[in-house]
Amino acid sequence: MAEIAAFELTSLDLESLAADVVARAVKAGASDAEAVAREGDEFSVNVRLGEVETLKESGSRALGLRVFLGKRSASTSTSDLTPDGIRLLVDGALALVKVTEEDPLNGLPEREEFGAIQEDQHLYFEDVYSLSGPERIEWARRAEAAAVAADVRITNSDGGSFDAATGRKVLANSRGFVGSYRTSYAGVSAAPLAVDVNGSMQRDGWWSSARSFALLESPEAVGAEAARRTLRRLGARRVPTQKVPIVFAPEVARSLIGSLFEAASGDSIWRHASFLAGKLGETIAAPNLTLIDDNAMMLPTGVGGFGTSPFDGEGLPSRRTVVVENGVLRNYLLNTYTARKLGMKSTHNASRGLAGTPGIGCGNLYLEPGMLTPEQIIGDISAGLYVTSLMGFGTNIVTGDYSRGATGLWIENGELTHAVEEITIAGNLGEMLRNVTAIGDDLKFRGAVASPTLRIDGMTIAGA
Repeated sequence: MAEIAAFELTSLDLESLAADVVARAVKAGASDAEAVAREGDEFSVNVRLGEVETLKESGSRALGLRVFLGKRSASTSTSDLTPDGIRLLVDGALALVKVTEEDPLNGLPEREEFGAIQEDQHLYFEDVYSLSGPERIEWARRAEAAAVAADVRITNSDGGSFDAATGRKVLANSRGFVGSYRTSYAGVSAAPLAVDVNGSMQRDGWWSSARSFALLESPEAVGAEAARRTLRRLGARRVPTQKVPIVFAPEVARSLIGSLFEAASGDSIWRHASFLAGKLGETIAAPNLTLIDDNAMMLPTGVGGFGTSPFDGEGLPSRRTVVVENGVLRNYLLNTYTARKLGMKSTHNASRGLAGTPGIGCGNLYLEPGMLTPEQIIGDISAGLYVTSLMGFGTNIVTGDYSRGATGLWIENGELTHAVEEITIAGNLGEMLRNVTAIGDDLKFRGAVASPTLRIDGMTIAGA
């Protein structure tokens, strides 16, 4: 199998290309312009029952252009980076901007706001492609094999996988900013299926991901953990409708953090489509809760997190923003446009695709950990639910109403006893934040959004 040659994608000088496109747009009549260039390559394989089921190797390169004509703006994008393709990109953007509506808040950030973190954030590692193609497939096989071999009740599999990718992003604008950075990714996962004595089937999985191949867990460790999580779901049953303490495992607690991010996003705030609108400076959560967004963050391993970058989607330097501090809402998360809408300053949270206007994205968004171990949190509960997975999209950011299908493990006298399924958990995000009664010490970054174990009181389980 041919290996991906990353150097083939990076032979083009994307910085010069992006700066040249900006200059062309301004020369053609734009009052301001901004270009985004991206290139990347990826490898992905999924093995099921030892046989390769899907295999993908790909590379891509594309360019986006946003132009301004006074208070009008328009954007176009292309993957055709030939001279003719670039000409059509610029001409198309200039034609579009003349027919768009004016918006008095349109425009790039001020010149003095631009910047980037200069030190190496360790976002890119060549070793993600250090394995040959057959070796990458073997890693997927090893993860699946370790899961299947863990127990005779594991009789089937959704597969094992191995992924690797590298990418590069360049941003240039007519106000003098040109910045770029490279990223890398590697991951391995397994998803076994188990059958109990009654013939009921359960599935679960586990994964390891990192910016460097050297930081991945072994496929055997991933497979063993996937098997453990699958086996503990056997014998699942419903429980009666009731109100009990609910403990969210870290991998599901982060979905609550994602909902809180959406509620604190400037887009939701200026549209008055969030239960947090108008609440800056107010207590919105328990005093033990602090939420931070940090797109400049370095992890304990010495590498940048999955949400780390030297600058945001508008070219503003990455920074740390405290969103909630000891229960008090301190900041919304803003890009330049939403900041202007609210009469505030950007928090450097702009996210940028190739086309369209900048959105709002998180960096490394996380809850600060507490002092209790997960075992101590569970051990303090006489009856409750430990949630291990959620289903559906039952979160209303406007009202805060929350309702999700859930599975997990029942807590009885401080111990995890049996698996639970076919239930719904419900509450209100505002009340849930105030009812966080314990936070674990087990914060680990397995993605850009992370949370330790959370205990929330006062929620309802709708069951049998």
